[in-house]
Amino acid sequence: MNELLPKLSTVPEGIHSPSDYLSYAKERLPPEIWRYLEEGSANNVSLQANLHVFDSIHLIPRPLSDVRSGHTQITLFGQTLTHPVILAPLAYQRLYHPHGESASAMAASAQEGQFCVSSLASQTLEDIISAAGQPLWFQLYWQENRERTLKLLQRAIAAGYSTIVFTVDAPIKQATIQLPAAIRPVNLDFPTPFPTLSPQQSQVFDGWMAQAPRWEDLAWLRDQISLPLLVKGMLHPEDAEKVINLGCDGLVVSNHGGRVLDGAPASLAHLPPIVRTISGRGKVLFDSGIRNGRDIYKALALGADAVMIGRPYIWGLATAGAIGVAHVIRLLRDELELTMALTGTTSIQEITKEKIQISRNQDPD
Repeated sequence: MNELLPKLSTVPEGIHSPSDYLSYAKERLPPEIWRYLEEGSANNVSLQANLHVFDSIHLIPRPLSDVRSGHTQITLFGQTLTHPVILAPLAYQRLYHPHGESASAMAASAQEGQFCVSSLASQTLEDIISAAGQPLWFQLYWQENRERTLKLLQRAIAAGYSTIVFTVDAPIKQATIQLPAAIRPVNLDFPTPFPTLSPQQSQVFDGWMAQAPRWEDLAWLRDQISLPLLVKGMLHPEDAEKVINLGCDGLVVSNHGGRVLDGAPASLAHLPPIVRTISGRGKVLFDSGIRNGRDIYKALALGADAVMIGRPYIWGLATAGAIGVAHVIRLLRDELELTMALTGTTSIQEITKEKIQISRNQDPD
């Protein structure tokens, strides 16, 4: 087995795009951790669909435009962000670097952006937000029942987390790993033992799904907090409509990076109909498949208010810790700015569907 290369303390030479970090990260992670990060589920059908759908969208150059006042600033839930790139909630980040989630938090803050911390973080919620030096978002997984869920939620709120992202599309997680002894979800109580099932019962229906949240639980959760609440894992317009009707502040269009239901459509394919359904009544964020600034532009043109990135910033984390994550964010912003400039666009609000061209018979709508 090849010996792993050490983490870097500076940005490596020759990095021009987030994808350039991929090979550096792979050389610094054990094979089983690399597979856990990079693979989706089953045959990776949804993972590949997330990437390929962006190829059906073309950018329209608009030379001679005056873009000297251009910027990428947005406002989300009362916070002004310098760019629309939010670090998605990825679990167990000490798998990738000893500084774990704290490094990602520092990088997001340094780049004047936002980081959504996973329920499955490998560092305490308090230490992570202290490293950031600013309010962060918290991604909530349902904790078997309302009492345990509320306990975790109240801890996050007490620590200063300002927005809650409730992930609902992964009651059964297929992308799993045997964690090293020193890494665990430190913010969670030990789960109750899995219920003993009779031979006639289903492990899925009577086991996992018996502990999964339902619509009435989302309604209850909305009543517990006054903070902004988003629901992550939406692909169907009818579900998006229910989320908004229950009083949530928005949602995240996502297929969980292709890590749950293999065969689910590309997230981008279902962004436009959900945007039409929401019709300005809540924020719509996009997740799954973003790899560069052009992808960000395309998602925004199809109606997203902001985007979440996942694997690319972990490549930076695995390579060079906080410096690597910050550099990935900066590269994405630079690529977005370049795309905006060459399409005659001076603000995020100007990125509309009229700015792109969609290949015939491949409309993501």
